[in-house]
Amino acid sequence: MTEPREDAAETDVDPADDTQQGEPEKKGGAFREGVILLTIALVLYYVMLTFVARPYLIPSESMEPTLHGCEGCTGDRIMVDKLTYRFSEPEPGDVVVFKGPPSWSVGYQSIRSDNPAIRYLQNALSFIGFVPPDENDLVKRIIAVGGQTVECRVATGLTVDGKKLNEPYLNVTTMNADPAIYPCLGNEFGPVTVPKDRLWVMGDNRTHSADSRMHCTNTPADVQKGVWCTGDPMSGTVPVENVIGKARFIAWPPGRWGGVSSTNPQQ
Repeated sequence: MTEPREDAAETDVDPADDTQQGEPEKKGGAFREGVILLTIALVLYYVMLTFVARPYLIPSESMEPTLHGCEGCTGDRIMVDKLTYRFSEPEPGDVVVFKGPPSWSVGYQSIRSDNPAIRYLQNALSFIGFVPPDENDLVKRIIAVGGQTVECRVATGLTVDGKKLNEPYLNVTTMNADPAIYPCLGNEFGPVTVPKDRLWVMGDNRTHSADSRMHCTNTPADVQKGVWCTGDPMSGTVPVENVIGKARFIAWPPGRWGGVSSTNPQQ
């Protein structure tokens, strides 16, 4: 009887075959790794936009010269800190981005396309921060906080709790008006006592800003006197919960790189 050879069950294997079989697996593994890394990057980016910071485009000239912007053109792109107000309260002088209250959003037009496919893409890109959200986000400077009384009269200028404010961020050339000659840079208003957990905000370009002064209610008798904002203080103020974050620095264009001033006008 012939004993079976130990190598009879062995199959001759060409080393080249291993190389050919391994290449598709390596390519498939690299593709999966790439997808995983991209997914992780997008998740981290979304977490940053949601909880840490996100860029915003300045759409109007209401904060000139602190922040540049204009209707229908590309303005400053600022980075907004979304962490600070999780541990502290907004303060006078802070430049903040906030969601416009209902009374401030009357007439707001959607920035989304009428084409369903394009609109879906815009919403998807907005989810990860590449397209602005479809909401009335505004940027202004905090002038007074809850419990403080803001008022402007020709004789006294803009005051909070009876104290005249110091506002070095106002620019006479930008506003085409001098506060020394026109103390209120518009109509006289107030006194308005800001309700708790709300803010009185104004633009630095005071003569071109639809801010708290423009949204507050007026009693007929005071309107006849040329005095505004003597009615319901809720309509002219912004809820603290609507604040998205604090403007920290200008990220674009490069020639505008720098921090955003938080000068407290009450000091």
